Amino acid sequence: MIGATGHVGGYLVPRLVLAGHDVVAVSRGTSAPYREHAAWASVERVQLDRDAGDADGSFGRAIADLRADVVVDLICFTPASALSLVEALRGSGTVLLHCGTIWVHGPSAEVPVTEEARRTPFGEYGTQKAEIERLLLAETRRPGGVQSAVLHPGHITGPGWPMINAVGNLDLDVWEALAAGREVVMPGLGLETVHHVHADDVAQAFQRAVERPAQAVGESFHVVSERAVTLRGLAEQIARAFGQEAHLTFASFEEFRAQRSPESADASWEHLSRSHSMSIDKARRLLGYAPRWTSVEAIVEGLEWLRADGQLTLA
Repeated sequence: MIGATGHVGGYLVPRLVLAGHDVVAVSRGTSAPYREHAAWASVERVQLDRDAGDADGSFGRAIADLRADVVVDLICFTPASALSLVEALRGSGTVLLHCGTIWVHGPSAEVPVTEEARRTPFGEYGTQKAEIERLLLAETRRPGGVQSAVLHPGHITGPGWPMINAVGNLDLDVWEALAAGREVVMPGLGLETVHHVHADDVAQAFQRAVERPAQAVGESFHVVSERAVTLRGLAEQIARAFGQEAHLTFASFEEFRAQRSPESADASWEHLSRSHSMSIDKARRLLGYAPRWTSVEAIVEGLEWLRADGQLTLA
C-alpha cells in the first residue's frame, strides 16, 4: 500500500490485516499512522520517497520488487508518476488499485452522476486524475497490460483533519457559528451540493476491490456516502446536531468573497462550481460497497475530534 500512513491507509491497513492479508506499508517514513491500531505490529514497513524515486526512475522498480499480488496506490497525482509505476509492474501479474477523485467530473449535469457520465473536468487536480484514469483503464485493455481499477472518493471526512464545511471551504469558524446558533453567510441560495465520505468507507471500498479483483479490474467506481447534501441542508443538520437552529443569510458570490480570505473564497468556488452528487450504484453492484456513515454522521465525528484536539470551540 503506497501512502499507507495517511487518512485512508489509517483505516485500510487494519482492515486488511484483520481480514488475513499480508500488508506491506510504503511511506516516506516521516509521520506516524493517522490512527493507532494493534494491527500495525503485523505490517511490514518500507520507507520510500516517491518524488525522489519518480525523478530517478527507482520508485516503480522498488514497488515491483516487493512482488505484491495487489498494489493499492493512494498518493499518485500525475500521469507521469502513474505511467512510471505501470511500466515497472508490467508482466508481474500484480493488480493495481488507484485512488482517484470525484473531481474527474466537472459541473454536475444529470444527478446523481454515474461513472459513465460525460466528463468535463477542469483545474489541474481533476484533469490530471482524469488522465490517470484513462491511462490505467487503457493499460488494462491492452494485451499483457497491468490490470487496474480506479476508486473515486468524494470529500474524505472523519477524525484527524478539517473537512469541507457548509460554505464549501475548510474554515473552522463556520462550524463554530453553526454550533452556537450564530449567523452564517452562504453564497447563492445554498442549494449547491457536496458529497462527503468517511475515510473508513473509502477503506471499505478498497478492501472490497482487493478481495474482488475479477469484479473491480477494468472499472472505475464512485466512493461516497449514500447521498450528497446541499450546503443549506448541511448547515441546518449540523446546527441541529448541536441543539441549535441554523441562522442563514444569503449573498451573491461576489459579496460572499468579500467576507472571506481569497484562499477560502477560491476553495468555496471550487466546490460550488462542481456541485457534485454521485451515484454509488455501480460500487454497490460490483463490489458490494455499503457505506456505513452518512455525510452528516462523518462530519459530526470529525467535529468532535477537532473539539477534543483543541482546534474548535463548539457549543
